[in-house]
Amino acid sequence: MRVVIDTNVIVSAYLGGVLEGILEAFKAGRFTLIVSRAIADEYFDVLARPKFGIERDEFDGFASLLIRKAEFVAPTENVTVIDADPSDNRFLEAALEGKADCVVSGDSHLLELKTFRGIPVITAREFLMSLEKDTPTTGR
Repeated sequence: MRVVIDTNVIVSAYLGGVLEGILEAFKAGRFTLIVSRAIADEYFDVLARPKFGIERDEFDGFASLLIRKAEFVAPTENVTVIDADPSDNRFLEAALEGKADCVVSGDSHLLELKTFRGIPVITAREFLMSLEKDTPTTGR
């Protein structure tokens, strides 16, 4: 599965709780995270904010993980679908360029779309449920 994940989901997953399962699934190679340079920069800018209290070694670990495992794309199409927060369009641009199966977000501007050019926009919980469905079970 090829996935673009909004920054708010990455931050929530990184801070722990139920969404941490998304990071664990990414580390385990259960999906391909598609990012552009603009998305990666936003991830780093937001995670580095002092209010999140992320230690330097944790931050460096995430940066290393992203560089090693994510698929970087350079969007060729400029999307202008979301006027209320134009920076949200970068996630749609990466989804198009990376031929994503879905965009995962907690952002109302993106979620209101429901789908963008055939690419579903889903919540983090919906994404976690889809990952659970794809988990192989042991034959008990």
